[in-house]
Order: sequence, then C-alpha cells, then structure tokens
Amino acid sequence: MSKDIRQKLQDGEKVVGTFFEIGGSTAVECLGLSGLDFFIIDTEHGPFDVESSANFIRAAELRKIAPFVRIRDATRPSVLKMLDIGAKALIVPCINSVEEVQKLVEYGKYYPVGMRGFAPTRAGGFGFEEFAADINHYFEFCNKTTMIIPQCETLGCLEHIEEITAIEGVDGIFIGPYDLSCSFGKPGQFNDPEIVHAFDRVVKACKAAGKFVLIYAGSEEVAKKYLEDGFDGVAYNMDAIVYINAYKNIIKNIKS
Repeated sequence: MSKDIRQKLQDGEKVVGTFFEIGGSTAVECLGLSGLDFFIIDTEHGPFDVESSANFIRAAELRKIAPFVRIRDATRPSVLKMLDIGAKALIVPCINSVEEVQKLVEYGKYYPVGMRGFAPTRAGGFGFEEFAADINHYFEFCNKTTMIIPQCETLGCLEHIEEITAIEGVDGIFIGPYDLSCSFGKPGQFNDPEIVHAFDRVVKACKAAGKFVLIYAGSEEVAKKYLEDGFDGVAYNMDAIVYINAYKNIIKNIKS
C-alpha cells in the first residue's frame, strides 16, 4: 500500500505538488498519474466550491494523489465542509494572529484537540469505513490524518510564527512568498536579505516545533533550492501555467 502524504512527511520524504486551477476530474486524474504527491484545490483564488471540490477529491482518491484545499477564509463553514468531503489538508490564507489559528484548530480538529462538529460524512464513508465504526477511534484517526496548515503570508503571522507553530493541532505552515514579500513592501524580491531571513525564520520555527513547512515555487530551480534549504515540500507553479507553457514549447519546437 502506498504511503499517505502525512506518512511521507513524517518519514522525511520531500513532497512535490501543484496548485489546481484548470478544474475537472480528468485533470485531477492526470495529476495523479504524473507522480505528484499532492495538489491544492484553490478555492481562494479559483472558481471552485464544495460540490466541485468533492468530485476532484473522488478523482484524487482513485489516482492516489493527496487532495489539499486552500480554503477561501478561516471561518468554521469553510473549514468544516472541506474536511467533511475528504480533504487531506487545509491551507488557510491570510492568517494574522495566534487567536485565528486557535480557532482553526477548534474548527478543524475533533475532541480532545479541538471541537470539530461531528456528522457521518463522506470523509468517513458516511460511518461505514472501518476506522469510523467507533467514534473515539474516528476522532483520533481524523486528527492524525488530516492536516491544518496556516499560510504565512502576512507580517502578523510571521511575527507570531513561533507561537503559532507551537499550537497543538497545527500540522505545518505554508509560505505564500508573493504576498509575504508584498507585506514587506518588496513584491517578488525573494533574494532580498529581509525576505530570506523571514523564510528562514519560518523554517526554523517549524523544525523546532516538529511541524512541516511547505512553500510555493514558480520554477524548478527555485523549487530545488527550497528543498535544499530545509523545506519539506513545494507546490510547484499552477497546472494552468504548466499546461500553457508545455504547448507553447511544443509549438515552438515544431515550427522551429
């Protein structure tokens, strides 16, 4: 049996994913067949909602690629619904405070870690999965196998990153490099010493707390460097951009 994404991370494997913007279950299957470890259904910037995301997650389960969801905000409905349809991890944007993260854990983790609302949803086979037969075992299983990952893209999150990573129920941090650099007034200046120091601070905080740290990378070279710098995984680019570039290169090669 193939490892789940959390086990890969716990075993120290570097993981690679992408942002999912194109849509369609067939597109998800193709990502799974490519060998990617995970993909991120983007409901913050993308057009997707709960019902379409459920179909993408079904396709992901078929092709054994971990379905992450970047939810639109940190509210209880956004957290609850995506976990109930089977998301393996939630990336939560625009976090500014420790209190917001404490609420995320309350919404996203079952008792005794949090107070996630219970219902026999598709995530547990509507109660018919073996791990869902006993409610206490179900809570324990879900708390261990689904991940809450705040996105560090604001100065507020960065300033409290050591406190945030220390919270029980936080499984990792995802750096949004563009928005974080904008927060410093240095859009896209990822080699600026202040930005480099910020990234390093997040990595160190995660390592100290035993949490995972992921980041977006827009190129293969940058992705490789992030992994060498201690990141546990990268979300490489967006599927739409990869798709367009692939055809642009094919056309160029054919016509050259």
